Amino acid sequence: MTATAPTGATGRRTLRAGLIGLGAMGRNHARVLRELDGVQLVATVDPAGDRSGAARGVQVLHTVAELIALGIDYAVVACPTAHHEEVGLELAANGVCALIEKPLAHSVAAAERLVDAFEARGLVAGVGHIERFNPALQSLRARLETGELGEVFQVVTRRQGPFPHRIADVGVVKDLATHDIDLTAWVTGQEYASLAARTVSKSGRPHEDMVAVVGELSDGTVVSHLVNWLSPLKERFAAVTGSHGCFVADTLTADLTFYANGAVTTEWEALRAFRGVAEGDMVRYAIPKREPLLVEHERFRDAVEGKPGDIVTLRQGLRTVEVSAAVLESAQQRTTVAVPARIPDEPQPA
Repeated sequence: MTATAPTGATGRRTLRAGLIGLGAMGRNHARVLRELDGVQLVATVDPAGDRSGAARGVQVLHTVAELIALGIDYAVVACPTAHHEEVGLELAANGVCALIEKPLAHSVAAAERLVDAFEARGLVAGVGHIERFNPALQSLRARLETGELGEVFQVVTRRQGPFPHRIADVGVVKDLATHDIDLTAWVTGQEYASLAARTVSKSGRPHEDMVAVVGELSDGTVVSHLVNWLSPLKERFAAVTGSHGCFVADTLTADLTFYANGAVTTEWEALRAFRGVAEGDMVRYAIPKREPLLVEHERFRDAVEGKPGDIVTLRQGLRTVEVSAAVLESAQQRTTVAVPARIPDEPQPA
C-alpha cells in the first residue's frame, strides 16, 4: 500500500506518514511530523475535522481507509484510547506500521490482539510512552545502569494536576498512571511483582480520578505512585532512593538532581532539627534538553527505516496495560494483587 516516496537532499527516502486524531495530543504530533526530517505528513484523519487548525493545509480525511488508500509507510494513532484497537488492527491488516499513543489499548485482551496483529505481519509498531524520552529520566536511567546510586531501595512518583476535560473514555489509571508504571519499570530495569491500590471518583465521571499505589518490583524495590486529576498543583515528580543517596527528576522542567547521603556533621543545633545530623552534596545536573516528543518521533522513524531504534515495543506497552489492569483489580477488590509474569519481548523486525 506504500506509494513511491521521493528522496531528500540527504539521500534518504522520504517516508510517507499519516496522523489519526487531531485532539490535544494529535495536534502536537502534527506539529512534529510537519517538521520531521525524512518524513512527509501526507494526511490526517479526524471525523470531527480540523477544529483547531493543527493540520495547517494538510488534507483532513474522515476515515482510516481513505488514509491508507493514499499510500503511507506508517501512521501515528492519537485518537481516543477506546478506538486504538479498531484503528490499529485496520492498519496492521493493510501492512502499515504504527506508532500508537499510550496506553496501547483499553484492555489487556485488546492490547494482546494488537501485538498479535502487528507481529504476524512483521511490521514495526511502537507505543508513545513519551516519558522514556524525557532528558531527566534518560539521564537517571543511565546513572542507575552504571551503579551511581548503589543498591536501589525505593521509587516514588507523583503525577498531579487539574481535571483534563478532553479525557472521557478512561480514568486516571490508564491515562496518567501508565506513565509512571512504564517509567518505573524502564529506569530500574525491573518488573512489577505485586501491588495494592485505592481509587476514588470525585468529579462525577464513571471513571476514577485519583489513585494511590504501593507495590514491589521483582528485585524487592518498593514503589509508590500518587496520581490524580483533582489538584490545582501540576506536579511531575520521580524520586529513586538507594544506598548512595537519592535522585529526583522533575519531568516538567527536565531537571535531575542528586542528593548524596550525609557525610558532613551538622554542628549548628538550630539546623539539626530541620536538616538532620549530617548533610551530603546536592547536585543538579546540566543535561541536554531536546523535546521528548521529537526524540520519540526520530527513534520511530529510524525503526521504520530499518535502523536500530530504541522504541517502546507493543509487548512493552502490553505489559504496562497489564499492570494498570492489576491496579484497577486491586482497587476494586481492596487487596494486594500479584502481577502476572511478563510476556517475553520480541525483537523488532529489521
